[in-house]
Amino acid sequence: MLRLPLAVLLVAAFFSVAAEEGKWTPSQVLELDAGELRQMGLQIAPRDLWDPAKGSGLLSAAINISGCSASFVSTTGLIATNHHCLFGVLQEHSTRERDIISNGFLARERGQELPGRTTRVTVPRAFADVTAQMEAAAANATDDLSRYHALDRKQKELVAACEAKPNRRCRLARFDGGVQYILQEMMELRDVRLVYAPPRAIGEYGGEVDNWMWPRHTGDFSIARAYVSPSGEPADYNTANVPYAPERFLRISQRPLREGDFVMVLGYPGLTYRSLLAEEMRERRDLFFARRVELFGEWIELLEAVSKDSEEGRIAVAADLKSLLNRYKNAQGQMDGFRRGDLLNKQLLAEREVLAWAASRAEWQPAVAARAELLRHFEERLTTWERDFLFANIGAGPKSLSFAQTLVRLATERTKPDMERDEAYMERNLRSLLATLERQQKSYFPEADKQMLLALVERARKLPSGQRIEAIDALFPTSLSRQELASRIDALYRNSKVLELESRKAMAGESTEALRARKDPFLDLAFSMEERMAGYREAERRWEGTISRLRPAWRKAVMAHAGKPVAPDANSTLRVSFAHVAGYAPRDAVAYGPFTTLSGVVEKNTGKDPFAVPSRVLDAAKAGKGSRWKDAALNDIAVNFLATGDTTGGNSGSPMVNGYGELVGLNFDRVWENVANDFGYNPAIARNVSVDIRYMLWTLEAIDGAGELLAELGITR
Repeated sequence: MLRLPLAVLLVAAFFSVAAEEGKWTPSQVLELDAGELRQMGLQIAPRDLWDPAKGSGLLSAAINISGCSASFVSTTGLIATNHHCLFGVLQEHSTRERDIISNGFLARERGQELPGRTTRVTVPRAFADVTAQMEAAAANATDDLSRYHALDRKQKELVAACEAKPNRRCRLARFDGGVQYILQEMMELRDVRLVYAPPRAIGEYGGEVDNWMWPRHTGDFSIARAYVSPSGEPADYNTANVPYAPERFLRISQRPLREGDFVMVLGYPGLTYRSLLAEEMRERRDLFFARRVELFGEWIELLEAVSKDSEEGRIAVAADLKSLLNRYKNAQGQMDGFRRGDLLNKQLLAEREVLAWAASRAEWQPAVAARAELLRHFEERLTTWERDFLFANIGAGPKSLSFAQTLVRLATERTKPDMERDEAYMERNLRSLLATLERQQKSYFPEADKQMLLALVERARKLPSGQRIEAIDALFPTSLSRQELASRIDALYRNSKVLELESRKAMAGESTEALRARKDPFLDLAFSMEERMAGYREAERRWEGTISRLRPAWRKAVMAHAGKPVAPDANSTLRVSFAHVAGYAPRDAVAYGPFTTLSGVVEKNTGKDPFAVPSRVLDAAKAGKGSRWKDAALNDIAVNFLATGDTTGGNSGSPMVNGYGELVGLNFDRVWENVANDFGYNPAIARNVSVDIRYMLWTLEAIDGAGELLAELGITR
């Protein structure tokens, strides 16, 4: 019989009464039982996490950095997050002559710090419940499409009023389909610069082999700095800007982390799907993740093959390849998790239990009807699923088509009043959109792009009848051989200006008439596809209107049946998850401890990527046990650790803090058995992976001699 350490058993027994399942909103934290949180290990008052009256608290030190989570860690605007979260900045500044992706980067003085052209930081300021206003706005809608537009209009009005305040960035978030709407008020910092990143052999140690796995030995950390104008206001990059002084920052813990210790995950988890119906989960499992594995797997092979002999190509495709690899393996893990955890059947049983409960209560009959109607509409969506999947993934594929479609949409949307535009094309977002159009040039590698487009076209040509993309069929008829198809694609690239940066910047300011007059082949293709794409977008909006009308009724029944607080699905808003440091037993006769060490890094060394430890790390490791960062209990430097945090994508870079609110690590992954956590929480395997802050400090000191940076972090001899 497998026996786990006593500490693991004690913590596991405690999980059943703790609030570890759930990504709790700031307001929900104040509704949880303070005594229970104290018993779990929280040493500060819940109101110290978030004070709504002041719009501040420990949670305000947790920030969003371009889709990742991060935290302020000094009075001088230093930000700690993951290596992979700032990878785009590394790529932006890497060249063949100065390969900081491979070699890492350290700014010895502030003037050497590297700006991220499209990197943005948002700092939370306030949260307002606007559910009543949103529901009132949609009360007179005649159908689901008009309901969507009514909600969309009200959302834009609320955001515009919020952003009328100086230096504010606002967003309206929908919870569980529309059970609640929260208006988030944030401050956006636009001047963000890279301060430190370890060599790729540390920041990505183990690569895709170890990704989503345990044991892990990855130094997934980087440091940036936020700047403001000399008067203290958010500003664009300028050499005269000064470091931002945050109201709250996280102090680095001087307490050794131990198995069973209480920790919290602060951050901005992206999307989870626990509120979906079982049939919707089936679509994720059988269609979405399966097709993602096929499409992204094909693109990955192409990018790797085309760029392997080109240093320029390797740098150009690095960021896109990294993103595709992560989502590809995630999709595999999701499917594996569905099978291992029997998640679909569990969701079916849970729904039946709620249905049986609601059936005997007259007040919940509308919820039963709402669920049935939602399922009918969902089934209708499946009739064009394959085509819609390709439409949804164009932005992740060839730059040629993505750039052209963005330019066409930009010109089309610009003819509308600002409040009627798609949100991405509103005036408030144009600066970011145009910067991305420019920044993405760094990720363009012609031969790789051609191969990705060829693969996409071949998939489109195999779509079933009734889901054809006429513009693709007209330009690339099925009668063409593969060689003829490749030749036609070569001609598109040869005759287009869309992929030339200066031409594209000029196109971004032109009307639809001017773009058509260019007779550019990629623009012509985008215009030809636009009617079908517009129909796809309208169907998506109608579905969003349907969800907002029906899902809340069912979710309210689920919550009433639960009889206890239920954390809503993640939606990229600020959350906190409560956890404990703990190992786990993934399968029969296997038990994993919660810590990995520097000795394990050396033990994995093969001298070949992705397990090639730099010589300076090997040399420093020999003296590692004499370091001040050595853990006495481990007799080694702690590298990574496991905890029971309820995390998902977007939690990358989330600060892991102890019960005193001190920084002990940075979340960067989940274990393989827990990838499908997005669909259901299982305390036996719910483990998130974090880099121990002591490994970051050891690396800064022993590998890079970054004494000045350590001093800024409050670390002195």
